Amino acid sequence: MFTTIVVGAGPSETARGAVAAAIDLASTHDASLHIVFAVTGDAGPNRTATGGYVDTDHRANPLLAELAAEAESSGVTTKLHARSEAPADALVAVAGDEGGDLIVVGNKGMRGKIRLLGSVPNSVAHNAPCSVLIVDTVGSSSD
Repeated sequence: MFTTIVVGAGPSETARGAVAAAIDLASTHDASLHIVFAVTGDAGPNRTATGGYVDTDHRANPLLAELAAEAESSGVTTKLHARSEAPADALVAVAGDEGGDLIVVGNKGMRGKIRLLGSVPNSVAHNAPCSVLIVDTVGSSSD
């Protein structure tokens, strides 16, 4: 059903929960996995039209390498994306660029006051060019 899965990554336990779910799905569906780590506010020389850019020395690279090793140990082919733009924008852009048919995100930010201001999962769900799976990562974490 899914051939190209895109997942948002980060150092928090909730983000790791989303990545773990995406690895399981990619393994089950024999899909490729695109792991995206995006942060707002970084500056760099290789800007895209939307203000983001791909940085070969991005501070996320060590975490991305660790997550890729986890995925590959489960037999999942990965491609890593370190982006300097809003996380929701990066996930939607990577899904569009890579032909993603599923974006996986955690549900952090969908409860309480922040949900009134918007959240990454909410923005992704409203702008994604494909299906979106919002994984309950907050229920099992204090993060």
